[in-house]
Amino acid sequence: MTHDRKTISFARRGRWLAGLAVGALTLASTAHAETLQGALAKAYENNPTLTAARAGQRANDENVPIQKASGLPNAGVSVDYQENLVIPGNANVQPMRFLNAGGQVSVPIYQGGAVKNAVKAAKFRVEAGQADLRATEASIFAQTVGAYMDVIRDQAIVQLNQKNVSVLRTNLQASSDRFEIGDLTRTDVAQSEARLALAEGDLRTAESNLINSRESYIRLVGEAPVDLEQPPQLPNLPTTAEDAVAIALTNNPDIEAANQLINASRADIGVARASRMPKLSAIAGAGYANNLNSIAAGSLARENVTTNVQTGLSLSVPIFQGGRPAAQVRQAQSRSSQAIENYVATERGVIAQTRGAYAAWQANERIIAATQQAVSANGLSLEGVRAENSVGTRSILDILNAEQEYLNTQVQLVSARRNSYVAAFSVLAAMGKAEARDLGIEGGALYDPAVNYERVRGKVFDWDDDPKPQQVATDTRAVPAANANVPAGDPLTPQ
Repeated sequence: MTHDRKTISFARRGRWLAGLAVGALTLASTAHAETLQGALAKAYENNPTLTAARAGQRANDENVPIQKASGLPNAGVSVDYQENLVIPGNANVQPMRFLNAGGQVSVPIYQGGAVKNAVKAAKFRVEAGQADLRATEASIFAQTVGAYMDVIRDQAIVQLNQKNVSVLRTNLQASSDRFEIGDLTRTDVAQSEARLALAEGDLRTAESNLINSRESYIRLVGEAPVDLEQPPQLPNLPTTAEDAVAIALTNNPDIEAANQLINASRADIGVARASRMPKLSAIAGAGYANNLNSIAAGSLARENVTTNVQTGLSLSVPIFQGGRPAAQVRQAQSRSSQAIENYVATERGVIAQTRGAYAAWQANERIIAATQQAVSANGLSLEGVRAENSVGTRSILDILNAEQEYLNTQVQLVSARRNSYVAAFSVLAAMGKAEARDLGIEGGALYDPAVNYERVRGKVFDWDDDPKPQQVATDTRAVPAANANVPAGDPLTPQ
């Protein structure tokens, strides 16, 4: 096996989160606070897509002993008992009843290379399946990171909109008071009312988005998000897109799976060619017949019990099969060509994915820097407009516009921080560096698919079943429906 990954403990996999205290701003810790590390551990343990993929890989492992069985001895026995209710008058040697028992052993000697190549193909597909399992694991982690960051982002946006609604209500009250004393016109009050109504609509939309994000989190993790802490800084990010691509071409599990499928398809050609080769087997058998003393008296047959033993060789030489073997070989060759082209397509996809994720990460880093300046500038602008309005050089509409611009840039900053983190994690995933063995998941032994393969690859006993299948992933029926409640205080935005 090319992936001889022994079972390892979570405690020895702390590389990814080693910089948690230094690299991230965190919430004040509470008894129920959740970290990204904890969310990933729960998804790793309980996500049904991942647990189903593990079960599918265990089924894939069984193809190796299934193919090996074709090259192992085959033994069987048969027992027949028969009662003759009516015997023809001229059948003076026909017994009234008889018992036959026999056994046969067949040992394949030469199968034209079919067994050898079928086992080889099955082993390659096991390795491809293990790579696919790694890819599924990374995909679930990427989705979990996205859901985790979505909850933090949408919670911050709800808080920003709540604060905006509160400010606009205060503005409306102040505008109404000034209208009563004749300092403002009815138009100023209407503008304040309209802007408040729009802000309340934006708040409802933000609350709906937060509920959707929390439900997505529940679907992936299996539990409701509670007091999510800020995530840690991601380590080992590449300095250039070329570096990221170079690592991805070596470590990406999709590429590895596609490569193993090429190897399997080449072995399938050998299996197809074996269909036109001679086949030789050694056979041995024994029989026992007992008439149970039921032959009529005076019959010429005096033996009620007979036995026999045979041994020999069985040779089958195909001469003409209507062109089927050649068609099967050509079909296997075409499928091998398909696997080669699929490898190229997979490699192209990984390169594009890696470069795209890297570009998105870099772009959002620049957006963060620019938006931070915009937030600071809009904050100062809002203060200035309010001061100028107090001396009569700015209108109420100017204040409302300045407040909206300030809110918009704050929301953009929250979204850019979320997008940057998710894109950076996508870079790691494309590089093959976003799996449980890389992320320092804690709580127990990592799942190692090689363990099950080593367990079953040599099994030959026909009654060696596994225990009855049981549900592994947790269901979410008992998890309460998500709501849009957020903690009081200033918004906590993704860093």
